[in-house]
Amino acid sequence: MVNSTNLKTMFICLVLSLSLQVLSVLGTVLSVKHVQPEAKNDQRNHYYLGLLSMALEKTRDSHSDFVLAVSHLKMQQGRALNELERGANIDVVWSMSTQEREAKLLPIRIPLLKGLLGHRIFIIRKNDENRFLNISSTQQLKHLVAGQGHDWPDTRILRANGFPVMTSPSYEGLFDMLNHERFDYMPRGIQEPWNELATHKGLGLMVEKSLLLKYRAPIYFFVNLKNKALAQRIEAGLNMAINDGSFDDYFYNCPSNKQVFKLAALEKRKVFELENPYLSVKTPIDDDRLWYGEWE
Repeated sequence: MVNSTNLKTMFICLVLSLSLQVLSVLGTVLSVKHVQPEAKNDQRNHYYLGLLSMALEKTRDSHSDFVLAVSHLKMQQGRALNELERGANIDVVWSMSTQEREAKLLPIRIPLLKGLLGHRIFIIRKNDENRFLNISSTQQLKHLVAGQGHDWPDTRILRANGFPVMTSPSYEGLFDMLNHERFDYMPRGIQEPWNELATHKGLGLMVEKSLLLKYRAPIYFFVNLKNKALAQRIEAGLNMAINDGSFDDYFYNCPSNKQVFKLAALEKRKVFELENPYLSVKTPIDDDRLWYGEWE
């Protein structure tokens, strides 16, 4: 016969056992915190979150369950990178790579857009359309001023190639600056300007139709230098996606990318290939699987 003391002991053991099981299950759920959009209508995060989710999903069986969480802090790119370096408030950032960023953070060296961000077309004022149609050389383009974010790696790349650049600390502010003729054009990755113009109607802006700047500009996932486990998991998942074809399937058939290839009409543009002197020597430039298009 089981006395009350034994029953009490059995109950306590059962509760402890169940609690440990629950904690064990909860402990296998990896929470990955990422940035908020920079503005209300900013849709640039969607593609990267899809790839991040794909990489973590493909490694679910070998690693653990996961959940993507949004940081409670609103951060522009510079602050997000600083927070990631400190190991605070964020676990992963997607950003164009530079030597400095690869020294301070841990990069997963798989170009998330296959280098497409380095294919730059311009947002311009509508009344300047003919001005750009008549440009046939980089020297002519260098007589005009580009507008960029103050902490964007593209700013340094353009300046290193001899292009005048005016900067802004605010992503949203760039559109008003262009509209008010503070600069002449805003180079954007080819997947960016269509949505941006749709959310900035009424400013008299358009996508320029004839020119393309092209330079190596990989966007990587970055994590904190100490978070090697997360980096290894993301890299493993992305490599699985590359090898089974789902990475390319996502890249080419993602609705935003698919529409962009049609709208950008790259084959009809004058291409000016630039140097990117800020690439790390570890950039996988010889792995053709990872890049879009042909390179010299």
